[in-house]
Parts: sequence; C-alpha cells; structure tokens
Amino acid sequence: MLRYTLMRLGIFVGCLVVVWGLVYSGLAPRGLGASNGMWVVLLALVVSAPISFVVLRKERDRASVKIVQKVDRVKAGLDANRSQEDEADDTARAQGQAS
Repeated sequence: MLRYTLMRLGIFVGCLVVVWGLVYSGLAPRGLGASNGMWVVLLALVVSAPISFVVLRKERDRASVKIVQKVDRVKAGLDANRSQEDEADDTARAQGQAS
C-alpha cells in the first residue's frame, strides 16, 4: 500500500510541476488575486486523479489483493480463537456437570 501511495504522490507532484509551468507561462489561466497557489494545486489534483486511476490500475489491484489476504488471515485467526474458547467452555461445563 505504501508503494501505491508513493506512486500516486509522484504522479500528483509531476502534475503540479506541469500545471505550475503552464500557469506561469500563461498557457493556463491564473487564479483570482492571491488564490493562484490554491488554483494550481486544485488543477493538479483534477489532472492527476484520472491519470492515477488509469496508470496505477495494476498496482491498485495488487494492493487490494494483499489487503484481502490479510483480512482473511485475521478472520481465520479470530475463528480459531473463537472455536478454542467454545471448546474450553464446553469442557468446563462438562466437568461442572460431572461433579
């Protein structure tokens, strides 16, 4: 997941540099007054989102598979603990009834 996040951040930074260059060269519109910095960041976010969606599809799928595997392992561990508790409880009740 860290790899995906870093790749996504890299795409955003690349888009930020490109958008900043376009705005300051006059090819893209400037923001109003002091909002130019926010304009550049928002425009970079809008541009980088679809790029990340397409380019990082395989990496996102790999990350989701790892997350699903980890969740399945945790669920299996919880089920194993629950069955051990049930067995211990059944054993204790059987010994209590035998006394």
